[in-house]
Amino acid sequence: MPSLLVVIFVVELAVQLINTIGATTINNLLWRVYLALPTPLAKELADQRQKQKEYLAVRHDLTGTSSQDEFAKWAKLRRQHDKLLEELEKKKSGADASRATFDRYLTVARIVSTRGVQWLLPMRYGREPIFWLPYGWFPYYVEWFASFPRAPLGSVSITVWQWACTGMLALILETVMGVMGLVAANRQSQKQKQPVPAEAGPSAGNGESKKEL
Repeated sequence: MPSLLVVIFVVELAVQLINTIGATTINNLLWRVYLALPTPLAKELADQRQKQKEYLAVRHDLTGTSSQDEFAKWAKLRRQHDKLLEELEKKKSGADASRATFDRYLTVARIVSTRGVQWLLPMRYGREPIFWLPYGWFPYYVEWFASFPRAPLGSVSITVWQWACTGMLALILETVMGVMGLVAANRQSQKQKQPVPAEAGPSAGNGESKKEL
């Protein structure tokens, strides 16, 4: 079993990454990965895309067919159009329901594996030390704060270790995002500063002819 020190760090890292990237972005990414797998839902969505292509083709033919001059053809295309539209609406409602269920399960799993662990571990291991401070290196008030609220004096409690990991990871991620933003802004400014090559136009030829004269 991994130590509490590593578990807490991994959980806090996951929370910070989710907060930085965004839960919606992560859900969309995992949804695409899930659809890339050979699942029944992926097959249904492929059938939906095929039906949509057929529907668009029939709709195009229906638009180009006159209901007065070619009534029989128009009526047949109209029936096909209405049937495909009804099937598409059913498939779309089913896909939307599957996506909503997927997001709901994913949200519950994310909350339990992050926020739930953040609350349960301090309740369960609040009296156990994460690690011990070197004896005699720190004054009493530092040792008392490090062991807050229930760990033995002279040790670092799980709560304080959580606070330390959260602060450190938030600072690191903010620094990384800031550096990435500066790099992107620098590249954009360099693209804007690049000179546009001048094209030789008729005015240049006229000027040269005037000088020769």
